[in-house]
This record gives sequence, structure tokens and C-alpha cells, in this order.
Amino acid sequence: MSNNNQNDQPNNTPGGSHPDYIEGGRRRRRGPRRDGKNNSSNRSAVSESTDLTTSQDLAASNGFDADVYEDEAALAEGGIKAVGSKRIIPFMKLEKPMAIFSILMVLISIGALFINGLNLGLDFTGGVSADVKYENPVEQTEVIQSLEKSGFDDAVVQYLGGTTELLVRLPPQSDNVAGLNESLGKALDLPGNNAEISNVNIIGSQVGSEVYLSSLIAIVTALGMMMLYVAVRFQFKLAVGALLALVHDAVVTLGVFALFQFPFDLTVLAAILALIGYSLNDTIVVFDRIRENFRRVRDASPRQIIDLSLTETLRRTIMTVSTVLVVVLAMLFLGGAGLYWFSFAFFIGLIAGTYSSTYISSSIPLALGLSRDDFVVKVKPEFQEEVVSFNDPKAFED
Repeated sequence: MSNNNQNDQPNNTPGGSHPDYIEGGRRRRRGPRRDGKNNSSNRSAVSESTDLTTSQDLAASNGFDADVYEDEAALAEGGIKAVGSKRIIPFMKLEKPMAIFSILMVLISIGALFINGLNLGLDFTGGVSADVKYENPVEQTEVIQSLEKSGFDDAVVQYLGGTTELLVRLPPQSDNVAGLNESLGKALDLPGNNAEISNVNIIGSQVGSEVYLSSLIAIVTALGMMMLYVAVRFQFKLAVGALLALVHDAVVTLGVFALFQFPFDLTVLAAILALIGYSLNDTIVVFDRIRENFRRVRDASPRQIIDLSLTETLRRTIMTVSTVLVVVLAMLFLGGAGLYWFSFAFFIGLIAGTYSSTYISSSIPLALGLSRDDFVVKVKPEFQEEVVSFNDPKAFED
């Protein structure tokens, strides 16, 4: 009878069916005590492993490989599973269409340069430059209209530090400086605002030709030094891709100016040189990640390594391009006539340089056979240690 009462006691207590039961006035736990710090992480780890095992078992039971199943699932979400669970954007799927588009752009640009040529400004063709100072502030359009009424066409007017001091540049005129000063002074005088010419310079065509030749030498030298830097810093195959990308950016920008006959002067040349430096900077960031991933990631094809590197640098590229684009647009619309063509050339080159850094500079090395062996340092045979084995270990015993 007493034994029956003792057996019935746990069932009569509140919550007798709960895994926790009372014995001797204390509650004991049949399972391990909960830990508030590690319990949630353990449960999440168990659930993830369970889900992963379930998905793999499900794929295996249906006759599919687990890796293929996960790749198809990742592809359905818009990415490709290349390294672990990291999904990458398949940039190289558009390699051929972008290559065709780039080739067409380069051919059109080269054709425009040979057929139309560049509309060279006064910096290259020569002409007349004059420093003018007005009594009251003046607008650039008023000065240009006044010069056109007097027969001075195609004038370029820029401010020099303020709205009363201007630099006026004209196409080649007569060599009579005295007569030019008199006629130009009358043309620059405005109603109620007289002009004072402080300095007149006549630039010959020979000087302009020398400046044009020096500009071409500067562009070629910059491209050659950039290629040498990338070849020494990274790898020669990457250097070829970087050089072709920089040439693409410069040719496309020049082609736009030749096709629409926009004025090409020293400010546009400065924009192209600045564009070469900017585009190379963006390319170097991608190359650095490519080299790192080739050394770090195993069992991945070169195409997957390129896609992974471009995906990892995509956020940085978007932020950099957006920041520079805001500055360029501000100069384009608010910088005035002096910065208009500089900002316009940089805007064209910025668009061309963004996709050339993504496709041209990365796809060319891939076509040249870029692989992991190009980045892994191999030990030369003369530096390898010789492995010596002894057939009789007892020979060294006493």
C-alpha cells in the first residue's frame, strides 16, 4: 500500500507530466540546464545543419547531386554559388556582347577621328589672347555678342578671378598688333562699361602644332607608364588588359569630340589625362582582389574567380562612380564656360571607364589564359630541400 502511494505521488504533483519533477522538495531537471547565451546559437546551428542535411538528402534521393542542387537554387535567386555559400553575379556572361559593343565604339571613334578630325581650339591652332578688365561686372555672353558685331567670330571668353577681369581668345588675326589693339578695344567696349586691354599675345600656328604634338606624346607616355606599373605590380596579362581598357576610354572620348565636332583644347586634354588616372585606379582595385582570390580560393575556375572579384568590388565601384559623377555634373552645370568641356569630357570618359574596368580589363586577361599559376610563387628547384633517408637506422646507435 505504501509502495503504491509512493508511486502515485509524482503523478499527483502539479505538472507531473513535465520533464521536471519534484523529489525531496527540490525540482530536478531531466535535461541539461538552459544557457541563455549559447542556447539560441546552438539551436540555430542545429537547425541550419538540419536544413542543409535535409536539402542534400532530398536532392540525393531525387537523383541529383547536392552541389548541383544548391547551384540551381542560387541561380534561381539571381546569383551563382561559387565559394561556400557566397553568391556572385555572373558578369562574364555578358563578356561577348560587351566586347562587341566596345569594338563598335572604338571603330566608330577611329572613323570619326580620321574623317572629321578634332575641332582643335586656339591652344593648338594658334590665335590671339588678350587680358581685359572692365569697370563694372560683365557677363560673358555680352562680351561675345559685342565681338561678333565687330567681326570677331568664334571668340572664347573666360573669367580671371572675378567678373570684371576676363581672358579673350580669338582665332588667328592680322599681325599688326597696334591696329589689332585699337579694333579690339572698340569691339570690347560696352554701353556704360568701358574695357581696358592690358596684354595682347599672338600665338602662331607653329607653337600650336608643337603643343598638339606634346599632348599626343603625353598621352602615349602616360599609357606606357601605366602598363609598366601594372606589369610590375601584378602580372603581364593584367597589364595588357589595363592598357587596352585605358586606350578604349581615351579613344571613345576623343571619338565623341570628333563625331560631334566639339571644341578640343587643353582643358579637354587635361580631362583625358585625369580620366586615365581615375580609370586605372578603379582597375587596380579589381586586379588586387583578383590576385587575392586566385591565391585564396581553391577548386574554382578562373571565370568564377573573376566574377567573385567583380562582385566583391561592385559596391566600392558604385560608391566611387556616384561620388565622382556628382562632382562632374556640378562642374558641368554650375562651373561656367571655363569648366564646361573639361567636365563634359570627363563625364563621357567616366561612363566608358566604368564598364571598361569591369569587362575589358578583366576579360582580356581571361582570354589570354589567366590562371592561379600566374599568382602562386613557386619554389625554384635549386632552393628545394633534399629529402635524405637512411636504410640502416642502427648505424647511428652507439
